[in-house]
Amino acid sequence: MFDFMVEIFPLCRSLTGADVRATLDAVGRHVPLVVHEVPSGTQALDWVVGDEWNIRDAFIADESGKRIVDFKRSNLHVVNYSEPIDAVMPLAELLPHLHVHPKHQEWIPYRTSYYERDWGFCLTAAQLAELDDGPYHVVIDSTLQPGSLTYGECVIEGASTDEVLLTTHICHPSLANDNLSGIALLTELGRRLAEGPRRLTYRLLFIPGTIGSLVWLSRNETHLANVVAGIVTACVGDSAPLTYKRSRRGDARVDRAAQHVLRHVGDDTRILDFEPWGWDERQFNSPGFDLPVGCLTRSREGEFEEYHSSADDLDLVRPAQLHEALEALLKILDVLERDTRYVNLAPKGEPQLGRRGLYPKVGGAAAQTDQLAMLWVLNQSDGGRTLLDIAERSGLPFDDVSRAARSLAAAELLAEAEG
Repeated sequence: MFDFMVEIFPLCRSLTGADVRATLDAVGRHVPLVVHEVPSGTQALDWVVGDEWNIRDAFIADESGKRIVDFKRSNLHVVNYSEPIDAVMPLAELLPHLHVHPKHQEWIPYRTSYYERDWGFCLTAAQLAELDDGPYHVVIDSTLQPGSLTYGECVIEGASTDEVLLTTHICHPSLANDNLSGIALLTELGRRLAEGPRRLTYRLLFIPGTIGSLVWLSRNETHLANVVAGIVTACVGDSAPLTYKRSRRGDARVDRAAQHVLRHVGDDTRILDFEPWGWDERQFNSPGFDLPVGCLTRSREGEFEEYHSSADDLDLVRPAQLHEALEALLKILDVLERDTRYVNLAPKGEPQLGRRGLYPKVGGAAAQTDQLAMLWVLNQSDGGRTLLDIAERSGLPFDDVSRAARSLAAAELLAEAEG
């Protein structure tokens, strides 16, 4: 995953454009990705798909031609979605178009102008302090014209049409934690999910933030009823604790699965209530859709100091952090996969487990976890409670409860509940 981040880090992603397509091409080498092109001007609920933006070069040069600010050194130097310009102007005229980080003199901020026609440069405070009165040659070699919005979709079909929606945003340029880490995580997750048979169907979306989810929702309203769970992934590579934000419903099955898994991952994980701020979970949880979609992160938006700046580089992300996030996400999905209801076929008293090879030959010792899990499953399997219900009530890890259920079913003491 980290190597994949290194590969696509230099690309100048945005809401639209060639480097979004290049990013999706890279993702498509690892998972079966269908790429959709949505023309500019397309209505998407209350929004409209804007013009496509592409950039080739940009700089601010002094009278000698020396580039003081150079897009080729960092794609953060240009306000994302800047209109083209080629002009000579004094510093006084240029200043309103220059942006610096409010706290750190050596960091380049990340700024956008998606929905207002404008242009601008981002630079360090130290660079700004060195500018004299000019004049300066200001060039942004970009195009902003009708084209299309591009997003990627990977569907991994399972035995059921019940669908788990997994998304990440792809509209940020050279920012590592936000959100190359999410792209890398979802790509590797898709590769893992495609390796074996699944009960549930998984739909992975690689979409530009906000407008991408709105476009997808507007084009897919007819089958949203199939979505039984969803998780948005972002900022999963830094050193903050694994964090899950609940869906608008608060107690959806995915919320409970994530809370259960993170509780057993470690003491420093966080479970947060829903709020209508963040990434694309806002759109999926809007009241007209109310989909059971949570969000898995480490740091949240704006919560880490390097957020939306050149300091959000590859040094901020650690492979071990990516791996832990991947393993947690796989465990959450595994709970969703295996969570089912059983009926105890011998409900009057405890069945004799010893003669079925399910109990130690020598008694008298304290109950072991496997024994305790079997007793909990037998006691609670009345056809109404799921394995996750039992795990939550018993305080045992879901894996132990699921393993006990399989053993009991193999001994013909349990059967899956109908309906």
